[in-house]
Amino acid sequence: MDPHLSAGPPRTSVREDIALSWRRVTMAGLDPSAEFDTAAHDVDPGSSLLTGATPVLEELEDHLRGSNYSTLLVDRDCRVVRRWFDDPRLEDGFDSLKVTLGASLLEENIGTNALGTAMVTRQGISINGREHFAQALQRFSCYGHPIRHPLTKRIEGVLDITTIAEQSSPLLPPLVSRAVHDIEQRLLDGSRTSEKSLLQAFQAAAGLRRRAILAIGEDIVLSNHAANDLLSPGDIALLRALAEEPQRQEQTLELTLEGGDAVSIEISRVGGARRGALLRVDRVSGDRARAVMTQTQLKEIGAPRIITGVPGTGRSTRARELAAEHPPLKMMRPAAALLEGGAEWACEFEDAMRRPKGTVCVDGIDLLPDELLDLVVDWVERDPRPDLIFTAGPVSGLTGRAAALAGMAMSREELVPLSARRKDIPGLAAAMLSEVAPNGAVHLAPSLIGALTAQPWPGNLRELKAVIHQLAQQRTVGALTVPDLPEQYRVTSPDHRLTALDQAERDVIVTALKAADGNKVRAADELGMSRTTLYARMRTLRITTY
Repeated sequence: MDPHLSAGPPRTSVREDIALSWRRVTMAGLDPSAEFDTAAHDVDPGSSLLTGATPVLEELEDHLRGSNYSTLLVDRDCRVVRRWFDDPRLEDGFDSLKVTLGASLLEENIGTNALGTAMVTRQGISINGREHFAQALQRFSCYGHPIRHPLTKRIEGVLDITTIAEQSSPLLPPLVSRAVHDIEQRLLDGSRTSEKSLLQAFQAAAGLRRRAILAIGEDIVLSNHAANDLLSPGDIALLRALAEEPQRQEQTLELTLEGGDAVSIEISRVGGARRGALLRVDRVSGDRARAVMTQTQLKEIGAPRIITGVPGTGRSTRARELAAEHPPLKMMRPAAALLEGGAEWACEFEDAMRRPKGTVCVDGIDLLPDELLDLVVDWVERDPRPDLIFTAGPVSGLTGRAAALAGMAMSREELVPLSARRKDIPGLAAAMLSEVAPNGAVHLAPSLIGALTAQPWPGNLRELKAVIHQLAQQRTVGALTVPDLPEQYRVTSPDHRLTALDQAERDVIVTALKAADGNKVRAADELGMSRTTLYARMRTLRITTY
């Protein structure tokens, strides 16, 4: 018998759903005698789940007084958002186990339990006494039932009733099921109220002018004919992501749509609509668009230009775009100097610079040795010569001759990481897909575009391109959706931005998990941390299971 199962009932008496749960938590490395690491989070008291559930639970709890039962409510991330106790022993027990507000009750944290296991199985389940995997929970019996939103069918949370093991009752499942039904009805009513507020705001805005109008709510998007004609599904997915970002009550921004139109967008919040926003979209005038283009094209041929940014931000691609103004382009890469020798690189560079026309791009001046940088500096001041473009890492990191050469560039363009260019991701992803699937038989679904815009993209454009290449292999026709993405890219909402330190830690943990073939116990040992600490950091850093 598995030693991890020895604390429970005999193996032959374990129900199949309990046995499967025990197997999952055993593979996750959970020890039935270990203390819990519940990784508490903040609770939003105004969430739609709490708003809908509180009146129902207050009525239920009035009926439960004197029964020694308790109620627990978790959200879709299995974090405790509400708890009530009639039996002080239960409250003391839960406090000692750190099952407090905001605590995570996922199976991988505390083992088999009626909340975390119901979240996995997506159906109601009772866990009685020694059916709990963790020894500390075996004194309790509980029944948990998922709460599904009637419109989206998404699980919004799980409701649980718990008691001392000896007081378990067969009446728990129908009691909880009835309460869940009432909560779901209130969620539906709340959605209708929210949608009514959104519809009123949309109708008022759409009647003011013949302009593209969108109203975006938690589960609905309204658009008029002008918006339908102007916006693609990818544009709408991007606008939804922008509308969901924390912001002041109103803001205005400009961006370029998938079809190439430059637009100005006014975003304002809609009172009474959960996560509701009204968007007014206007094309940028022709004069203004031409002015932007003229500014881009007016580059003095005699002064070098430099493009900087962290690796993967598209420095080489941007250099090729600029070089299209003065073809042909000659790319000079530092790797060639290392492979072929500095003398051969210098000879090739001088031959290219003797041409009076065209463009020469030194791709990575921060990687060239000093003697070759001196050669480049010498050619900057010669006339005639071809147009000259440099690329490099961030200017703040340049030193010595590389910094001096960068200082000779009269035009500088710094490319920001892809995580700071979320509005560009739909267009970039569509363009990359058209390269690998040029027949147009497959396209990116709005939900998938939303997932792409939610990623941190530490590898920038290279990482995005690799994901698009993998997507293109999933199907030959139709819409590519979120399930087609690799598992680690299926997060659909940008909960928070990672700091540089957090991103570095995330990369280290991901590398350790890959080296351990997804075995979290081995990865934790390699990283020098406990398994529970590893789980906590994985959740914080949005690392999914490998």
